[in-house]
Amino acid sequence: MTELLDTVRDALGAIVSTDGAELDAARRDKSGHVSESAPLAVVHARSISDVQATLRFANETGTPVVTRGAGTGLAGGAIASGGEIVLSTLGMTRVLEISKDDELAVVEPGLINADLNRQLEPLGLWFSPDPASRAISTIGGNIATNAGGLLCAKYGVTRESVLGLKVVLADGRLIDVGHRTVKGVTGLDLAGLMIGSEGTLGVIVEATVKLRALPQGEASTIGAYFPTLEAAARAASVMSASGIRPAVMELLDPQAMLAIDEYLGQPVRGQSYLLVQTDGLGAAAEAQAALSVIRSLGGDATLSTDRAEGERLFALRRAFHPAMEARGTVLIEDICVPRSQLPAMFSAIDEIIAKYDVRIATAAHAGDGNLHPNFVFQGTEVPERVWDAANAMFLAALRLGGTLTGEHGVGLLKRRWLGDELGADQLDLQRQIKAVFDPRGILNPGKVF
Repeated sequence: MTELLDTVRDALGAIVSTDGAELDAARRDKSGHVSESAPLAVVHARSISDVQATLRFANETGTPVVTRGAGTGLAGGAIASGGEIVLSTLGMTRVLEISKDDELAVVEPGLINADLNRQLEPLGLWFSPDPASRAISTIGGNIATNAGGLLCAKYGVTRESVLGLKVVLADGRLIDVGHRTVKGVTGLDLAGLMIGSEGTLGVIVEATVKLRALPQGEASTIGAYFPTLEAAARAASVMSASGIRPAVMELLDPQAMLAIDEYLGQPVRGQSYLLVQTDGLGAAAEAQAALSVIRSLGGDATLSTDRAEGERLFALRRAFHPAMEARGTVLIEDICVPRSQLPAMFSAIDEIIAKYDVRIATAAHAGDGNLHPNFVFQGTEVPERVWDAANAMFLAALRLGGTLTGEHGVGLLKRRWLGDELGADQLDLQRQIKAVFDPRGILNPGKVF
């Protein structure tokens, strides 16, 4: 191993680090997974040529490479272990171009999501993907996992905001996929294939992303308490079926409300909470339509167009994750079902809680059917009954026409269930595609496939 490390240093020079703290940090992410041993080295790429040099070396020597941004993933997709090189793109942070006329930006992968929007705001523009980690996560990581967030129901996931990519392949070749135009159907959609591929097909080194004009007018925010979870979930489904498209529609279940009550030290007014925010020029009318649905199903609702009051209505949702962490170790899960199946999925989770004697509290992006059940336990090792409960939950989501992951990705966490959703034939085909792009199997080995 020492000989290999010397070879890495000789080939790549000063961008190679073996700092103990850096190596240890690369063993983990926000999923709670920790690899058994530290990686070989961290390569701090500052340019496309640095990435190409790293992958040429890795391909020639058969050395595994794990591409890593800010390490905010929740599925173990960027965790590295012994003998692997960590290829960090955090140093590639430039905004190369902003075109107001074409509503696009060209950026490097290490740029923080929120930093791009700070530069865009004075121009009246906005990059709409909004994962909860947007203040600390990179755009490259957002693209690699096809990240979502609160605004997906109206503005789409990251895929809808990517026009083109520059990607370095496993052997160091650079390809330019996608386009700058609104339309483009020349050949197969390799840009789309790269989005959500979790570093298994290539390394994203530049992205051309779609921008939007900032929403006009005042946002309207509704905080609604419901006596039952079923009524809150039904209200969300009815709104979606009625053609109402809020920018935000978040749902907290009774277990979440109980945890938040304990965390804040103040009683909450209902068993479940539905947060709705509309934006744009039709925000007021859309909010009134949403309010009618909420009240027809027993919701006790407050509507405000005041920004400060809107933030207060958001406070319960923002307290969810701190409230979970105050209870113990948290395994944050991510499933998605058709919006009409939200009530059925919540019922399935209640049955799983009773059957496996586990603690689960759920927050949901109700506008797109994406649920985040949070398993809470004590200690650092996930108990077997929690994995058994997670297995039952994933299979329940699939039975309802859903998917194992709406936005976190597969990584290490969900590999064992991939065949349940894809089936043997599709899984084999996806592995064959992986082999075309990465014949030596050096890119993020052991993840996804």
